[in-house]
Amino acid sequence: MKSFTLTFLIISVAYLLNGCTTAVIGGAVAGTSVALDNRTTGDYVEDQNIKSKFAYLYYQDDELSDQTHINVTSYNRQILITGEVLTEQQKQKLSDIASQIKNVRKYFNEVTIGKPSSMSTRTNDSYLTSKIKTSVFTNMKELDGAQVKVVTESGSVFLMGLVTPSQGNQITEIARTTRGVKRVIKLFEYPVPQDKRI
Repeated sequence: MKSFTLTFLIISVAYLLNGCTTAVIGGAVAGTSVALDNRTTGDYVEDQNIKSKFAYLYYQDDELSDQTHINVTSYNRQILITGEVLTEQQKQKLSDIASQIKNVRKYFNEVTIGKPSSMSTRTNDSYLTSKIKTSVFTNMKELDGAQVKVVTESGSVFLMGLVTPSQGNQITEIARTTRGVKRVIKLFEYPVPQDKRI
């Protein structure tokens, strides 16, 4: 079973098994994340909805879901699709799915054409992601884990989040100098500070 499928099933089963307890605890965690996140509450919730809608549409296509390995990240209503597909047609199908989801502002289809990555590659990607996030939040105290998304695919690191240009450059440098990283792709957004004068 593909990792995308397994993750989706685990979340679904956990929700069903824990019932109301999950709803209360999950609500508390989500509330904390939203409070520390630069996204609006509406965008935070919409990002979760976008991922669910993408998963639903993805699994409607048996060939696509059986033959590809993908990861989908949604931040501030922007979708990042990474992983591997066998054909250019399958890659286009993923773009088609992203383009038909309501409230998506932009999507980045960064999947590569080739065989699905090995388990050792995925394990190393997870290690690199954890290493980068630890370095970022150890060295940049003003940031919280909810503000920055780090996605690693076959050694390529994708960075998403609502940050200042200075923060974006610092995070990029941390990722770039992490051993094992092949390339860094910045997908940051830089919000304009609000004028608080009366």
